[in-house]
Amino acid sequence: MAGLQRTSPRLKARVSPYNSGVTLYKMESSPHPDPPARQKRVKLEEDPEEAGPSTLGPSSSRDDSQSPSKKPALKSPQKSKTKTLYKKALATPHPAPERWREVYDCIKEMRKEGNAPVDTMGCHMAQQHETDPKNKRFVTLVSLMLSPQTKDQVTDAAVGKLRVALGGSVSLDAVLAADPTVISEAINKVGMWRVKTKHIKLAAEKLRDEFDGDVPNTIEGLISLPGVGPKIGFLALQNAWNINTGIGVDVHVLRITRLLGWHKADNPEDARISLESWLPTELQRDINPLLVGFGQTICPANSPRCGECALSSAGLCPSSKRCATDIL
Repeated sequence: MAGLQRTSPRLKARVSPYNSGVTLYKMESSPHPDPPARQKRVKLEEDPEEAGPSTLGPSSSRDDSQSPSKKPALKSPQKSKTKTLYKKALATPHPAPERWREVYDCIKEMRKEGNAPVDTMGCHMAQQHETDPKNKRFVTLVSLMLSPQTKDQVTDAAVGKLRVALGGSVSLDAVLAADPTVISEAINKVGMWRVKTKHIKLAAEKLRDEFDGDVPNTIEGLISLPGVGPKIGFLALQNAWNINTGIGVDVHVLRITRLLGWHKADNPEDARISLESWLPTELQRDINPLLVGFGQTICPANSPRCGECALSSAGLCPSSKRCATDIL
């Protein structure tokens, strides 16, 4: 088959330069060499910290540094794990609602009797049985951490039981030394008490290790604690440190300010930055207890008492005589 070119290797003979009686043979490459064998793809190993311990036994250990298939894979850029725990102030303030000051003063007048649970059992009352300033600040924080999804009456009782269980003082050292079951048994009437037990213990450890055993006096420091968000953070600053840097927006504040038409936000953080953009700073500390107590007495979520509300009779509430649950 003359038309076909030889594709296999050929041997070329030559006489040895050292011994004429010896013939040397050299393999000559083909003009059309066989293609190299297809390389098998090998999946690169995952990062050992992510993949966990190696599945290779002791007899299987080997030096992979010389194997091209075992070169470490390049790590993709890691996304930041830092959460945006609270929103920064608005660059452009929202316009203040019409007649808002009349509304504020009217609610303040209705609240002057101080007959709401928040007035006698709010977080500020938790420190009345403590004498040490650090303990006062710490028990205020603990009270606030217990308060979400819990009535003030239940929170106040839980703080009292916790004080007895810890030997008479809700101090950082007492919480650190206490077994979690001791804390759980004292606070098991509050909402999500298991999670709150864990958060209180972890927060106490962080306060000991990173904040010299005291409650932070900045919002950044407070929201770095487990179980502490902007609402608790700003209320802790106001009640533990007498620092007024923002509004603690809870369900009462969110609901009532929406009913009043002060904003259209449907979450606490959007409501907070909207309110802070136009409400005078000197009123921002009082707005939480003012509206919480108003929500506990005159304007409960399920049965607002519009007939007893001075805002309704004065035409200051756009949601008058409408069920709050229909608005939200």
